[in-house]
Amino acid sequence: MPTNNNAIFVGGEWHAPASIDVISVISPNDEQVLGRAPDGTNADMDLAVNAARRAFDDPTGWSRWNPSQRAQAMRRLADALDIRAPEMARTVSAQNGMPVAAVEKLESVFPQALLRYYASLIENDGFEQTRSGLLGGSALVTKSPIGVVGAIVPSNFPQSLSAFRYAPALAAGCTIVIKPAPETVLDSYLLGEAIEEADLPAGVINIVPGGPKLGAYLVSHPGIDKIAFTGSPTTGRTVAEVCGRLLRPVSLELGGKSAAIILDDANLDLEVVGEQLFSATVLDNSQVCHLGMRLLAPQSRYDEVVDAFSSLAASLAVGSSLDPTTMVGPLKSARQRERVEAYIARGTDDGARITVGGGRPRELVKGWFVEPTVFANVDNNYTIAQEEIFGPVLSIISYRGDDDAVRIANSNDFEVGGTVFTSDHDHGVAVARRIQSGTIGINGYLPDQTSSFTGVNVSGLSPDLGPEALSAYLVPKSIYL
Repeated sequence: MPTNNNAIFVGGEWHAPASIDVISVISPNDEQVLGRAPDGTNADMDLAVNAARRAFDDPTGWSRWNPSQRAQAMRRLADALDIRAPEMARTVSAQNGMPVAAVEKLESVFPQALLRYYASLIENDGFEQTRSGLLGGSALVTKSPIGVVGAIVPSNFPQSLSAFRYAPALAAGCTIVIKPAPETVLDSYLLGEAIEEADLPAGVINIVPGGPKLGAYLVSHPGIDKIAFTGSPTTGRTVAEVCGRLLRPVSLELGGKSAAIILDDANLDLEVVGEQLFSATVLDNSQVCHLGMRLLAPQSRYDEVVDAFSSLAASLAVGSSLDPTTMVGPLKSARQRERVEAYIARGTDDGARITVGGGRPRELVKGWFVEPTVFANVDNNYTIAQEEIFGPVLSIISYRGDDDAVRIANSNDFEVGGTVFTSDHDHGVAVARRIQSGTIGINGYLPDQTSSFTGVNVSGLSPDLGPEALSAYLVPKSIYL
């Protein structure tokens, strides 16, 4: 694991930072310092943006490369990340508390899958086509890269969500500046090493660690052509306001409070569906925007649903994120644990009933742990049912019939994911079609790189993943012939 890197990755090289200030990365497992990284300044960001600008504007540079050339370079980067996958898994898990068993299936493999997917996609896309006009004549429609992209990524999936941005951006021919979250900067050095090994042109990908002020500077930087932000709705609104004033394109992937609808014919045998229920609700300690944190249970089976999820929560092994048997690790920071505990207290005050959890594991004295918590007797208007908690707190809400379930599911402004659990596939799809959400799963939830991942309402703007994300980094032009 990188523990003390005193450089920033700019222009294909490691540079000394402009300031001696550092970011200390604290372990959520034992509250000890894991490592340190430079706390980037505006001067560092200027250096990175200028490097990306030069790389983009170079007449023979990345944006002018043939798509097949870019595809080959992207595959080299994927290969270099494959080599670092075990160390990347340990580094990410140690920083953000995601159980290492989950990291090995997600963070260590998803970026490479995205790079290879977009590499294949652009090899089959000529980036231009001739269209016949309705009034005679024809037009050549071309697609060009949008330019230099500024990407601000969060701590919950630092590598995957970075790849959400750089993979389609690189495929389009853009260059990029990435600002990782302060809590998860150590893994970015492994990404920098992989970029070096893959021999990408200098300045195509640049990485500058820093806090919110540096992110704000990046958003408003005159050398940036597009912003891609993943984070909280509050900050997302600020980012959108700045980009709106600048008439700068922006992609926003924000919060979630999705519904997991348990239909009246759903199988609740934990021996059969326990893994799917877990992945859709408690994956990564529930620090995931698309999880179904509002569990909608049919009134006729309400007690059965409460018992099933209470048993599931009670059975989950809570412990160090680096232990391969851990199912629920610590939250990413002390501040986040305080926030989650405040929501638990609010749920009790509002009248909801805790069936399991609600406190800190007694045997874990150090670390930012919270017990997986299940609330029953939750009204959909309660704060715990309406606001994103970003921790392992599930709220079970009763409904009467499909129409009522759909109404409740659609009564929240945060809609990026969700699930429908049923024994009747067609019934599940019919209900899923009625949910106002960018994505939804049937009997489980797992995003796929070939399909768009889009937030609705407060959950965001502009698609990620799939060919739709590639289009977000391209500018069309019509040449009338």
